[in-house]
Parts: sequence; C-alpha cells; structure tokens
Amino acid sequence: MGDRTFHIAMYPWFALGHLTSFLHVSNKLAERGHKISFLLPRNTQPKLDHFNLHPDLISFFPITVPHVDGLPPGSETTTDIPFPLHSLLMTAMDLTEPAIDAYLRNLKPDFVFYDFTHWLPAMAHQLGIIALHYCTISPATVGYLISPERKLNEKPLTEADLIAPPPSFPPSAIRLRTHEARGLASATVKEYGRGVSFMERQMLSLNNSDAIGFKTCKEMEGVYCDYLETQLQKQVLLAGPVLPESPTSTLEDKWVDWLQSFKPRTVIFCSFGSECILRKDQFQELILGFEQTGLPFFTALKPPIGVETIEAALPEGFEERVKGKGVVHGGWVQQQLILRHPSVGCFVTHCGSGSLTEAMVTEGQIVLLPNVGDQIINARIMGGDLKVGVEVEKGEKDGLFTRDGVYKAVKAVMDDDSEVGTLVRANHAKWREFLMSKGLEKSYIDAFVQKLHSLLKT
Repeated sequence: MGDRTFHIAMYPWFALGHLTSFLHVSNKLAERGHKISFLLPRNTQPKLDHFNLHPDLISFFPITVPHVDGLPPGSETTTDIPFPLHSLLMTAMDLTEPAIDAYLRNLKPDFVFYDFTHWLPAMAHQLGIIALHYCTISPATVGYLISPERKLNEKPLTEADLIAPPPSFPPSAIRLRTHEARGLASATVKEYGRGVSFMERQMLSLNNSDAIGFKTCKEMEGVYCDYLETQLQKQVLLAGPVLPESPTSTLEDKWVDWLQSFKPRTVIFCSFGSECILRKDQFQELILGFEQTGLPFFTALKPPIGVETIEAALPEGFEERVKGKGVVHGGWVQQQLILRHPSVGCFVTHCGSGSLTEAMVTEGQIVLLPNVGDQIINARIMGGDLKVGVEVEKGEKDGLFTRDGVYKAVKAVMDDDSEVGTLVRANHAKWREFLMSKGLEKSYIDAFVQKLHSLLKT
C-alpha cells in the first residue's frame, strides 16, 4: 500500500455474533500487515481461536468479566444467558472500563474499534487514540431507528413513530408492522447497562466516535450509508462484504451421510443462531410447516422457552412421521459447511447479519424469519430491496407465524414453477456472483485502510 502499518485495538460487545464479526475484519486487516490487539472475555477465547488466521499479528488479551448481582456465575457472552439478562451483562462490560483503560495505556494503539461501550471514545481521545464505531448492525437499521431526524433527545420513540421511516429516509421496502414497532419502541427505552437506555447508549457511541465503519457494500446499501453520513455528519467507512474464510474443518460424517442420501437442492436447512429461543407453540408451528412441505429438513434450534430438551418439545407423533427425512437437532452445527452441501436447497434464517452473509454466497434459496431488533430490518432489505428471499408471514398485531405461513414461504422459493421463486433465485444468483467477484473484497478493504490512514493524518 505504500503507507505504514498501524495498530488497532478491538473491543466488541460480548455477543458471539459481534465478536466473530470483529475478528473477521481483524483477519482482513492483518492480511495487510496491520497489528490487532483483540480484547475479549477470558473463557470465550478458546471459542474464537480457530477463527484467528493470523496469530502472529492478532493477539488476544483476556478480560475478566466482573460479577454483577443477578448474572449467573461464569456468564461471559449473551449465549450464556437468556435475553432479559443482557442488560446485566452490559453492566458487567461497563465495569471493565478501568481494565480497558489500563490495556490501552499499555498497548498505545492508533485506533480502537468498539460498538456498545459508549464510554470508550472519551477514554480513547484522552489517550490520543482514534475511536471508530464498527457497527455490526446494518446502516439501514441505524438510519431507520436512530436518525437525528427522529429528535430522540426531545422525546422517546413511540410505536407510532416507528411504523414509518424518518422524513428524508431513502425510498425503500422497509416498513414495520404493529408488533415490530411496539417491540422496538419498548426495547429502545429500556435500561441497557446501569443508568443508560439502549437508545442513549447507541447515540453516545455514534455521536462521540471519530468515524463509523460498516460491513457492507455501497452497491447494496449505499443509499443508507449516504443518508447516515449526512444525518450524523460523520465519515462512514465501508469494509465491504467481509466474507468469512472457508472453514478448514470438514463436516461431521453423520451429517454428510444424512445429507447425501437426498437429491441436490432438496433439503431445507433451518438455523437460528446461538441466541434465538422460540416459544414452544412457535417452535412446533415451524417444524410442522417443514413437515407439511414433504421435503427433507434439518433444523438446528435451541430448546424452546421453558423446555429442557428438544425431544420434549416435539409434537405428538412427529418423530415417527418424519423418521429418515427430518432432523431436529438441539446442539451446535457447522452452519457454513451445511449451507455449502449440494443437497441443501433452502435456508430458513433468523436474519442475523452473519447468517445472511453466509447465505448470500451459497446456492440454497433464502426464507426469512426475523426474531428481534435489526433482524427485522435485515429481512425487509433482503426480501424487499434486494428481493433475494421470501419472508414468512406473521400476524400484524401478535407477530405469530403459522405452519401454513412457513409452508408457503418455503414452497415459494423451492418450487420451479413459482413466479416469486424464479425472481428471488435470479436475484440471489446475481448478488452471489457480485459478492464473490474477483477483487471486490480486496478493493473494499484497501479503500477502508486508506480511509483509516486519512483519519490518522487529520
């Protein structure tokens, strides 16, 4: 590049999706010779070691997560706890402030990348470090929810506010349903960490940053990035698609044997990430919808709320009826490798950012079933703006889906004679080719690095 290399400290929110997203971009930067100091919870490091492709340049620095009353002992990430306890984990992360200060004084990085720690920019500036808010949430979500046009300093967001986008938000397919607007309005005003709401935390994190970074491309979300740059009056840096590297491991034999017993592109694969836990009735509607399609299916889901095991949650007679062609698995699976298997023809996803990236570069079609927060807006972008998938219908007011809704969405993308399926298959193929085009990722990361250099010089 002709410019000197620099040193970046990373301190993402203690959620595996955030930690892995920061590590993926760390790998791309380390590839170019930049040094990374990655701060993360002590006992979580072994879960991420295999993602570190440049251990000579990416060093892990363990953080002891302080105890907070109400947080189960040993909890370090959102995967360890139910959703209502996330605020307590955020409190614990806020209590690491003295440890982070000590690390930054010792490491003396040029930059610190962060997301939820709203106190980090002030600390960085005192030490002469540039603070970049590296956002794992899409620019469309940030713009829709917390644009300055919403005048959030004057009044809290209401359900009515969120039904429609801000006044000068770019034309798009993003609209919220009644139950979604209600849930998001409620979540934004709840305390998230001690003494600060989720909305206040995000506004402070964004407003006090030196610049904002996103994992996206201008070709896909450029209008939202431009909107944010104007509204926040901050430089927005795009890192490109930041595709995860191909796994070095191989798929477990038992899954290989099962999958290869079916014809190419006929298996439905469903996975909702490490945090999404359904109600029992919704869990049953989902798998009964898969059964109704008559297609083979493989689901990797956590046991429903209040149920100890997957087996205890299955509808009566279900196991016997789907034996040999339906798997409901309650443990972790190698999602990337399953998505790449030739038998998989459809991916039913909760619309987490990482899962969508993996889905976009594989050949199976996409069914969108968002659960909370930014997943909802991700689903509208995928199903509405880009038209690369079909979203499962839900009740306008209660937000519940049915087995018939699941059946219809899967059949829409899987049936050869489906008009909607023809459209999403063509669009998915076009965007997959774009994302995997030679030189795309390199050009984005190179431009991202140049923008970081320009921040150093200002």
